[in-house]
Amino acid sequence: MYYLNALDWENTIFIIDWREHHNFNHIHRPLDPCLPTTIPCRRLRLPSPDPCLVGPLPSHPPVVVSSVFNRKMEEEREEVKSFKELGIVEQLVEACDNLGWKNPSKIQAEAIPHALQGKDLIGLAQTGSGKTGAFALPIIQALLEAQHAFFACVLSPTRELAIQIAEQFEALGSLIGVKSAVLVGGVDHVQQSIALGKRPHIVVATPGRLVDHLSNTKGFSLRTIKYLVLDEADRLLNEDFEKSLDQILNAIPRERRTYLFSATMTKKVQKLQRACLRNPVKIEAASKYSTVDTLKQQYRFVPAKYKNCYLVYILIEKSGSTSMVFTRTCEATRHLALMLRNLGLRAIPISGQMSQPKRLGALNQFKAGECNILICTDVASRGLDIPSVDMVINYDIPTNSKDYIHRVGRTARAGRSGVAISLVNQYELEWYIQIEKLIGKKLPEFAAQEEEVLLLLERVTEAERLSRMKMKEVGNKKKREEGEDDEEVEKFKGKNRKSSNKKPKRLR
Repeated sequence: MYYLNALDWENTIFIIDWREHHNFNHIHRPLDPCLPTTIPCRRLRLPSPDPCLVGPLPSHPPVVVSSVFNRKMEEEREEVKSFKELGIVEQLVEACDNLGWKNPSKIQAEAIPHALQGKDLIGLAQTGSGKTGAFALPIIQALLEAQHAFFACVLSPTRELAIQIAEQFEALGSLIGVKSAVLVGGVDHVQQSIALGKRPHIVVATPGRLVDHLSNTKGFSLRTIKYLVLDEADRLLNEDFEKSLDQILNAIPRERRTYLFSATMTKKVQKLQRACLRNPVKIEAASKYSTVDTLKQQYRFVPAKYKNCYLVYILIEKSGSTSMVFTRTCEATRHLALMLRNLGLRAIPISGQMSQPKRLGALNQFKAGECNILICTDVASRGLDIPSVDMVINYDIPTNSKDYIHRVGRTARAGRSGVAISLVNQYELEWYIQIEKLIGKKLPEFAAQEEEVLLLLERVTEAERLSRMKMKEVGNKKKREEGEDDEEVEKFKGKNRKSSNKKPKRLR
């Protein structure tokens, strides 16, 4: 147990000292000359020190480290409203309470009143700040007043995020029987058509699969929708989704409410604002590109040949943590997961090359705590809310610096603390500099003795070798299976040729 010794003077708390014990009865004069010599002491009992709040533990006599709580924070605390004060009806307030949402987050407090007044919204907020609740609550409340099928459509750039949004809609609307349908790739088309046949209130979809159903599913139309939501709007406006999005916009009524939400704002969002929003209210609960204050961000420059050693070292040092490790390629997720398993660590991969059932299976294992390390590509960087994630490691630095904001947003969510460590090799320096420019911070270096890290080199090298062998073996097995399938096809073709060459017998 740690004890925080602090001075409380004119509504400002000055951090004096962190101690693992509390057997000190004197207070040294603080170095801040503005403070009087005698001030009452406040001692706060905490389970552990929070370095991202007060910096490293001091080894010298107590001194003022920083002023972290001030009058402004007290005012903000007084300004916090309840969901009821925002205009949310009693049934939904109860649903929020059941989910553990006691008070609205900043984006919810600012967005919900405008949404209830029937305005279009552009919401910019940090990852993990409750954006889904900010658009789901007003939609469900409007649904109470005019219940009909296909009331709202929510678009998401990734399958996993779409599934998560639908789960949140159903949880919030559980007391009033809200039904949703999820339309994503990698899942049986017929099952989704059956779900649409049940006429759900909310359709949550990825753009490609939604266009597919609009074109091919008989009787399915979005002509009655009253709300369109683009979650992670900046990603949806990439060229990958441009054609699908245009088709969707042409298939839905112009008289509707449109909400755009994202953690990063781009010019493309502003372009869409001109195209399909009517006098929108722009809500910025965060600066254009920012990370939360409870996130401790660090970097470590490492030679490329020792990067795996540093990764293993960090994961062993933080062995009690639940971690997400981001790589650039699908192959790297498999290689690293096998390597870490060979070293006795509980790692599981997830990437876009996996089938949807396997992706969901990996995610569920990670959420359930069966594996505490998820090796993933950027398919897992958007919107996923896994409260237990303590640490994010950027094994490969993202080439698009905005992706960094979304990656590190998988931890330190909803006011919790978290750690993000970026491993930067000699070839990734330029990308890392772009990230520091984007977030406007110079990050501190992760402390590690290279000699200590390299003690792991022999074990890590052997684990890498075994991982490569396993991947090669699996690759060869797949090739053999494909070859056997090709041979069967050729045999079948050959039989057909022979039978077609035979002259048909004439009937007498």
